[in-house]
Amino acid sequence: MNRELEYMFVECARVWIPDAEEVWKSAELTKDYKSGDASLQLMLEDGTNIEHKLDPKTKNLPYLRNPDILVGENDLTALSYLHEPAVLHNLKVRFIDSKLIYTYCGIVLVAINPYETLPIYGSDIINAYSGQNMGDMDPHIFAVAEEAYKQMARDERNQSIIVSGESGAGKTVSAKYAMRYFATVSGSASEANVEEKVLASNPIMEAIGNAKTTRNDNSSRFGKYIEIGFDNRFRIIGANMRTYLLEKSRVVFQADEERNYHIFYQLCASAHLPEFKNLKLSSANDFLYTRQGRSPVIDGVDDTKELSTTRNAFTLLGINESYQMGLFQVLAAILHLGNVEIKDRDSDSSVIPPNNRHLTAFCDLVGVTYPDMSQWLCHRKLKTATETYVKPLPRLQATNARDALSKHIYAKLFNWIVEHVNKALITNVKQHSFIGVLDIYGFETFEINSFEQFCINYANEKLQQQFNMHVFKLEQEEYMKEQIPWTLIDFYDNQPCINLIEAKMGILDLLDEECKMPKGSDDSWAQKLYNTHLKTCSLFEKPRMSNRAFIIQHFADKVEYQCDGFLEKNKDTVNEEQINVLKASKKFDLLVELFQDEQKATSPTGQVPGTGGRTRLSVKPDKSRDSKSKEHKKTVGCQFRNSLQMLMDTLNATTPHYVRCIKPNDFKLAFSFDPKRAVQQLRACGVLETIRISAAGFPSRWTYQEFFSRYRVLMKQKDVLPDKKLTCKNVLEKLVQDQDKYQFGKTKIFFRAGQVAYLEKLRADKLRAACIRIQKTIRCWLARKKYLRKRSAAITIQRFTRGYQARCLAKFMRRTQAATVIQKYQRMYVERKRYRQKQAAALVMQTILRAYMARQKYQALLREHKAVIIQKYIRGWLARCWYKRCLLSIVYLQCCMRRMKARRELKKLKIEARSVEHFKKLNKGMENKIMQLQRKVDEQNKENRSINEKLAGLENSYTVESEKLRGELSRLRGVEEDAKSKGSQVMSLLEELERLRKELSATQQEKKTIEDWAQKYRDEMEKMVSELKDQNGTLKKDKDDLNRLIQEQSQQMTEKMARVIVEETQQLETDLNEERSRYQNLLTEHLRLEEKYDDLKEAMALSSNVSKPGHRRTDSTHSSNESEYTYNSEYAELEEGSRAAEDVTRGMDTSLTLKLQKRLTELEQEKQSLRNELENKEEQFQRARARDDAEFKKARGAELEYESLKRQELESENKKLKHDLAEMRKSLLGDAATGAGAPGSPAYKVLLDQLNASCEELDVRKEEVLILRSQLVSQKEAMHHKDEKETMTEPSVYADDVNKLKDADELKQAYIGVKDTNRLLEHQLQTQRRTYDNEVEVLRGELQNVKEENNRQQQLLAQNLQLPPEARIEASLQHEITRLTNENLELMADDPTASREARVTILRRMVDLMEQLEKQDRTIRKLKKQLKVYSKRIGEMGAGQAEGQTSPGQMVDEPIHPVNIPRREKDFQGMLEYKKEDELKLVKNLILELKPRGVAVNLIPGLPAYILFMCLRHADYVNDDQKVRTLLTSTINSIKKILKKRGDDFETVSFWLANTCRFLHCLKQYSGDEAFMKHNTQRQNEHSLSNFDLAEYRQVISDLAIQIYQQLIKCMENILQPMIVSGMLEHETIQGVSGVKPTGLRKRTSSIADEGTYTLDSILRQLSAFHSTMCQHGTDPELIKQVVKQQFYIIGAVTLNNLLLRKDMCSWSKGMQIRYNVSQLEEWLRDKGLMTCGAKETLEPLIQAAQLLQVKKKTDEDAEAICSMCQALTTAQIVKVLNLYTPVNEFEERVSVAFIRTIQTRLRDRCESPQLLMDTKMIYPVTFPFNPSSLALETIQIPSSLNLGFLTRV
Repeated sequence: MNRELEYMFVECARVWIPDAEEVWKSAELTKDYKSGDASLQLMLEDGTNIEHKLDPKTKNLPYLRNPDILVGENDLTALSYLHEPAVLHNLKVRFIDSKLIYTYCGIVLVAINPYETLPIYGSDIINAYSGQNMGDMDPHIFAVAEEAYKQMARDERNQSIIVSGESGAGKTVSAKYAMRYFATVSGSASEANVEEKVLASNPIMEAIGNAKTTRNDNSSRFGKYIEIGFDNRFRIIGANMRTYLLEKSRVVFQADEERNYHIFYQLCASAHLPEFKNLKLSSANDFLYTRQGRSPVIDGVDDTKELSTTRNAFTLLGINESYQMGLFQVLAAILHLGNVEIKDRDSDSSVIPPNNRHLTAFCDLVGVTYPDMSQWLCHRKLKTATETYVKPLPRLQATNARDALSKHIYAKLFNWIVEHVNKALITNVKQHSFIGVLDIYGFETFEINSFEQFCINYANEKLQQQFNMHVFKLEQEEYMKEQIPWTLIDFYDNQPCINLIEAKMGILDLLDEECKMPKGSDDSWAQKLYNTHLKTCSLFEKPRMSNRAFIIQHFADKVEYQCDGFLEKNKDTVNEEQINVLKASKKFDLLVELFQDEQKATSPTGQVPGTGGRTRLSVKPDKSRDSKSKEHKKTVGCQFRNSLQMLMDTLNATTPHYVRCIKPNDFKLAFSFDPKRAVQQLRACGVLETIRISAAGFPSRWTYQEFFSRYRVLMKQKDVLPDKKLTCKNVLEKLVQDQDKYQFGKTKIFFRAGQVAYLEKLRADKLRAACIRIQKTIRCWLARKKYLRKRSAAITIQRFTRGYQARCLAKFMRRTQAATVIQKYQRMYVERKRYRQKQAAALVMQTILRAYMARQKYQALLREHKAVIIQKYIRGWLARCWYKRCLLSIVYLQCCMRRMKARRELKKLKIEARSVEHFKKLNKGMENKIMQLQRKVDEQNKENRSINEKLAGLENSYTVESEKLRGELSRLRGVEEDAKSKGSQVMSLLEELERLRKELSATQQEKKTIEDWAQKYRDEMEKMVSELKDQNGTLKKDKDDLNRLIQEQSQQMTEKMARVIVEETQQLETDLNEERSRYQNLLTEHLRLEEKYDDLKEAMALSSNVSKPGHRRTDSTHSSNESEYTYNSEYAELEEGSRAAEDVTRGMDTSLTLKLQKRLTELEQEKQSLRNELENKEEQFQRARARDDAEFKKARGAELEYESLKRQELESENKKLKHDLAEMRKSLLGDAATGAGAPGSPAYKVLLDQLNASCEELDVRKEEVLILRSQLVSQKEAMHHKDEKETMTEPSVYADDVNKLKDADELKQAYIGVKDTNRLLEHQLQTQRRTYDNEVEVLRGELQNVKEENNRQQQLLAQNLQLPPEARIEASLQHEITRLTNENLELMADDPTASREARVTILRRMVDLMEQLEKQDRTIRKLKKQLKVYSKRIGEMGAGQAEGQTSPGQMVDEPIHPVNIPRREKDFQGMLEYKKEDELKLVKNLILELKPRGVAVNLIPGLPAYILFMCLRHADYVNDDQKVRTLLTSTINSIKKILKKRGDDFETVSFWLANTCRFLHCLKQYSGDEAFMKHNTQRQNEHSLSNFDLAEYRQVISDLAIQIYQQLIKCMENILQPMIVSGMLEHETIQGVSGVKPTGLRKRTSSIADEGTYTLDSILRQLSAFHSTMCQHGTDPELIKQVVKQQFYIIGAVTLNNLLLRKDMCSWSKGMQIRYNVSQLEEWLRDKGLMTCGAKETLEPLIQAAQLLQVKKKTDEDAEAICSMCQALTTAQIVKVLNLYTPVNEFEERVSVAFIRTIQTRLRDRCESPQLLMDTKMIYPVTFPFNPSSLALETIQIPSSLNLGFLTRV
């Protein structure tokens, strides 16, 4: 022991130490404990180091903490260390961290009030817990209820659920949910809705018995025990309620922050309603009894709605409105009575002021007189043996009497309501067993404890004793069962405390004795208690500072009771005269009923409220009065003790189940845990006592397999033996030296407390050491691998680096050389380029300069030239001007000079003339001169002549020159003018030149400025260009970004639109599926009602058989004239059944009758609507038929053309068949060389003769077709000719009326008359000629017809002579048809008026002929097939002769019979004919007595459906309406009957689902609807239904198929359900991955059924069996996919639901197991080719849950990954999985609360259902896609095994 302690108390070991605030605080050892140490060195969780001193006397070490893997266990007994801190910590972890409010503690369910509404009580949770073992699911009130229900059914023993706890702990809610579970799971044995009534009693009892206290807003102020009765099929049949110790004092007094009973506030809140006006109520603050607590309103509670709920519950329980108003009147009267003010008259008397408003209201409400009530409220009557007198009461006593009356009235009313509730819940059916639910107050201790607390704690003492004994008994039974030696376990026995209270001379006896004393008081009673028990009982104590109180040491705590009021409350006195006044009420019957004789008004609990000592006295002693007084002598304490004893007897006679409710805090805070309050309640409710009893024995229990699986790591290989039990023994002996620490049972190993933790530590150490070794080895391997990898990498890097460096060096050298060469050429290139640039620049500059200089020079030269020209012209002009001036001057001077000389000469001459000498000289000179002149004249003449010649020449030249000069003159004048203008221009040019020079200088200045600005502008532009380039780049980038963004947005919009379209499509699909689901649910409900109706009909038939033997309704009584709707016959049966069962149902429940009547009314209305619809359809049919008749004539031409085309096709086909027959004949003649098939053999001859006859018949038919065609053509031409003739013979108007003139002469009239006569004669002549031609044509046609008829007769005669006798008859008929046709044609030609009738007759005969042709065509096809068959037989016969089976002699001797090929046998049309009387036999043999397994294996799939449809086709073919309907109705009803009889057989349901679908497809395929005829062959289209439209029946059969599908799903679910949890969760598919944890007591023997263990292979085998069965039955592939999808949904939903409700399954290893199992299911889908059926998607929630178990759960990134991964899980499911996640080994970590809150925050915006579990009852809406059959109906053979020989093939 010391060695183990030293081993456990080592460094880092964790312990619990006491703490004043937290009760227990966790600490960790910082130093190993050595034996003898006086203290421990500890470190708290906050890092504080402390020294914990041990008790020097006991040396008790602190409690050790359990390993982390055991913390948060479902069962407290699974903890290795069972002590108070471990229990408290486990509950806190589950409640705060995991949000789990339920925990097992052995047989006890601990329920902690969360003060918050949790989604764990829905119908889905109820369905999940239904049928499960108690330990298989997480702790829940439903698990306890299910355990009680199963034990009641299995052990046939009554059960009890004891719900206890202090006020506000949630007792009432727990009891309510337990009753809801029973009502939901068990259902009702009748249609009286007993389960609803049981649940409806809760709001009533809460309204009148619950109130708000400081600890609870809905505290039950009474105890109740509800017995829920069950019949022998364990269905609810009724209930009974017993109540205990109603807190009547609350009616007249409430403490602060408390309220009176809810019903008072509900009435006050509803006072405004019209029906409550006469109650004269107002606000609750206006009444004394409702305002004392100063808290009239409860947050979140609407009292008006609550009253409505209460009233509805009253109505449901059968308490009518009048009684309800009476109850409300009594309650209102109590409120008014409390407001009656009593005033002092004097010190010894009191008085009520007259006309008191509230007393008046009280009297009006209860129907009593005001004076009487006022009198006896202030007085009382005293009776002695001799006289009676009235004594006034002081005000205080009168007030107490008033309050006593109020309490008494309320108690009576409470008992009356309980009694009537029990009457409503009672039933006439015999009760087989019951489950009781006890909702009783828990242990209470307040600052002031009175009589009520004393009774409550007394009851809890009794219950605790019963609980302790039961726990001890279970422990003893467990040890005895396992054959373990055990010693008596010491446990706390509270029998001494019970004796102190109830034994003789106990507290209750002394109290009753004191009540009997005339002057008894609380003080005297206290003294008696002190004197009797103070020294004799250690459990009784006296307070030090009080003589009016006492202390009792209860099992939970010490409680001090104040003696004040004990006697008064125990006596419960009320003034008898006040009761008599109330009894005298004449107007209020309910009040009189409340105060009837005590024997009649006894409450169901057996309580008889006492009326006080004074009211028990009587003047006249009589026996009845004595007995009544004796009855009245029972005090409240005595009554309570008796009722408590009755309760204990009831509980002891049942199997108890315990629910302990814990209140986590006093402030009603959601999920807030106060350790002090929790520990106090755990001690009080007995949970710790259970732990102590368990810890005293062997609390930890393992099966040998579980122990081996868990602690296999502690064993060596040599220790493992084939016998697991022996292996476990050997290992334990080595591991645990002290054999007292464990015991070996038959199936389990039992451990003392702490041993599992010790083994867990060993296991953890072993695993840690193994992990260290594994880590060491792996790290070594990784390090070496890393080193080798690094070394190899370094060598590789070095090699590559050196190579790289060498390559770099070579590259550098090459680059250097190349760079040198490049530089050389580059420099050369640069220099050459620079030189060339300079040269080019110089050349350019020179060119520009030279050009500029040349231009300047040229400009100068040009200017000089121009200037020279200008100067030339100017100078010329100036010279000319000067010359002219000079010339003029010279001429003028010459003139002047000549004038002067002339004047002088003249003067001289004048002088000489005057002289002779002068004259002589003058003559001499004159002669000389004359001679000279003569010579000169001669010369002159010569010269003149030459001059004349010259002159002539000159004149000519002058003329020319003058002309030139004139031209030149004119030019010069122009030039002169130009010069003048040029001169002015020169001046202007000079001025312009000067101006231009100035402008040039200004321009040069501006140019310089502009060049500077341009340079600046260029710089700025370059800068701006660079900026613009940058901006352009930025804009391009922005543009690219915008384009990319636009593309992304467009892509997003496209994706968004696609998603929206997909979502809308999915929404539409969802809506369609929902609509289908609703419709199919309605069909399911309809089927359920039908089954219920059938059950009721059978029950009524049985009852009618009992009353009238020999009378029984059979199916033959059904009316054969049914309507088109399928269920009309059933409705008729329902009406007849309802009429026949009127007498029987009189004794049934009223609600059932009302429901049946309502259902009957609905069915009648539906029947009437169907009849109206039928009439409308008939009217529409008549109108359509009239339209068809009107259009018949128009359609005949098209029909004739169609028939013509059809004849051509038949002719071509006949030719082809003839050719085939010829080829066959040739092949037979050529191939058969020997044997029986040789030419000339008898069989061959017979076959050949028949083939020849067929060929001849084909020729005959061909000729008939040709004749018929020619006749039709001639008929058509004749009709056309007739129409033309009629047109031509119409009177023609040749001219208008001749206008008659007033003076018209006769000649004109005669001419017109002759003209008209001629025209008439001409017309008659033409008519006669045309008639003659027609007659000639007719005669020629008749002659030709006679010839053809003669030839045809000859041919027919020749053919008939060759035919057999039976064939001659048919040939004669054909000949007669042809003859009659010809005669009709002749008749039509002779009598045109009868042409239409003849045409109709011919058409009818033509149709008959065409039918015969078609039959003949089918016969030929059949002959062709038979030809192939017989050709094979011929070969076989030859082979048979070779084998010696038949000798040649036998072949010769036997008579030769023709081969059985009936030449004129009708071809099989795919129809079966039956007689009407054989219909029942058909249905019986084909449906009711058919064995699916044999049909599925040996025959073609869907054969019954084909046979039924072929029978239906024949009924349609013969146009038998009644036969069609009766066949369909019988088929549907028979299928329903066989499914009802064998609906749990999967093969039967699958078989009829496949056949129903095939029958439905056949109805569609052969309906004639083009939508269903696309894939048909021509032959199949010919087999279409022709007379009836069965669309309505198709809908009915589709509904039937839906019902069968749902039945199939239910059948599969029933088979798969037991396998799913075991195979998907519990079974370890991957061995060794999952760890087994301690289970404690949660898997009790009584809860575990002896069933085989299912594995995943079991599920896969079952799925394969389902699939193969459906395939064998021919189920449609699409329907198989839907079935598989539903199967996988059930598997996924059930697995996920169990995962969400089982904490032990939420681990990392289990997630791996689930994912592996899911992969196996997917592999199965791939093998079957069903991956596209949508089954994989149904497993997505389960897959994501498994992934959630395996992913990291620490950081925010993990939370984000989880949120994005778990899209198929709801927020509630994700949080639930995280809360339930439980490490299996110490190396795993729990999920922190902060991480879960992060997940909740991220998932806050999700719009989803708050439902936790998946709906396992959900069935996907089924569809039946059209699947036409390629099977030809005419090829179907009916096996003889079906016994359908009465069917005839047509």
